[in-house]
Amino acid sequence: MINLNETTGSQVTEFILMGITNRPELQGPLFILFFLNYMAIVVGNLGLIILMSVDSHLQTPMYFFLRHLAFVDLGYSTAVGPKMLVGFMEEKNIISHNGCAIQLVFFLIFIANELFILSAMAYDRYVAICKPLLYMAIMSDRVCWLLVIISYFYNIIVTLLITIKLFKSSFCKSNVIRHFFCDSLPLLSLTCSDISDIEIIIMIFAGFNLVSSLMIILVSYMFILVTILRMNSAEGKHKAFSTCGSHVTGVVIFYGTLLFMYLQPQSSHSFDSDKMASVFYTLVIPMLNPLIYSLRNKEVKGALKRLLKKSHKPSL
Repeated sequence: MINLNETTGSQVTEFILMGITNRPELQGPLFILFFLNYMAIVVGNLGLIILMSVDSHLQTPMYFFLRHLAFVDLGYSTAVGPKMLVGFMEEKNIISHNGCAIQLVFFLIFIANELFILSAMAYDRYVAICKPLLYMAIMSDRVCWLLVIISYFYNIIVTLLITIKLFKSSFCKSNVIRHFFCDSLPLLSLTCSDISDIEIIIMIFAGFNLVSSLMIILVSYMFILVTILRMNSAEGKHKAFSTCGSHVTGVVIFYGTLLFMYLQPQSSHSFDSDKMASVFYTLVIPMLNPLIYSLRNKEVKGALKRLLKKSHKPSL
C-alpha cells in the first residue's frame, strides 16, 4: 500500500488522480455531463474527419488541415476524457506509473500539434487571400503533408524527451496528483529530484511552440487584413472575412485559454483555476471546434446535405 502523503521514488508504482471534485454528490451529475460532452467530441470530430475524407468538394488544403485539427482534438480529448469518466465511478481514481507516462505523452503530442495545425491553417488563409493565383502551387499536397509530418515528428521527439526525463525523477513528496489527468506541472510538484533542467526544457519548448505559432497566425492575419482593406468589392471583402471567421474564432478561444493559464504570475496560480482552464481546453474546445467550423461553413453544410441525400437514396 502506498502512503498517500510521503513516499520514496522506488515505491511509486501508481498515482492517485484527485479528479475535478472530491464532493460525492457531484460525481453522478458530472459523469453524465462529461459523458455527453465526450460523446459530442467523438461524434463531431469523427464526423468531420469522415465527411472531409469522402466528399470530393472538400479535398482542398484548407480542409486537409481542418481534418487534422479534428484528429488532434479527438486525440488529446481521448487521452484525457475516458480515464476522467472512470474516475467519477471509482472511490480512488488510480493510474499506474506507466499509464500516467503514456497519458502524458499522447496528451502533449496532440495538444502541441493543435498549435501548429492552427498556424498552418492561418498560413493557408494568407496564401488563399493574398496570393490566390499561386495558391495551388504554394499549398500543394506535398507541402501540406510536409508541414503536418514535421509538426508530428518535432512534437513526438520533444514530448518523449520531457516525459522520459520527468519519469526518471523520484516522486517522493506524494503520489496524489492534484489534477484530473497526468499533466507535467502537477507531476513536477511531486518530485524530490533536481528538476531545474526539466523545467528549463518545458519552458523553452512551451514558449517556442506558443510564441512561434502565435506569431505565424498574427503575421498571416496582418497581411490578410491589409489585403482585404485594399479590396474594392464589398462582396469580395465579405467573402474573405467569412473564410477566416471560423478560424479566428477557434484561435481566440484556444490561445486565450492557454495564455490565461500559462501567463499568470506564479503567485496567482492555483491548481483549481488551472484545473478549470484545463477542462476548457481539453474537453470544451474539442466539442466547440466541429460546431465552429461546420455551422459557419457553407461548403461543410453542403457536403453534409449531399452525404445525407446519398444515404437516403433508395438502392435499386
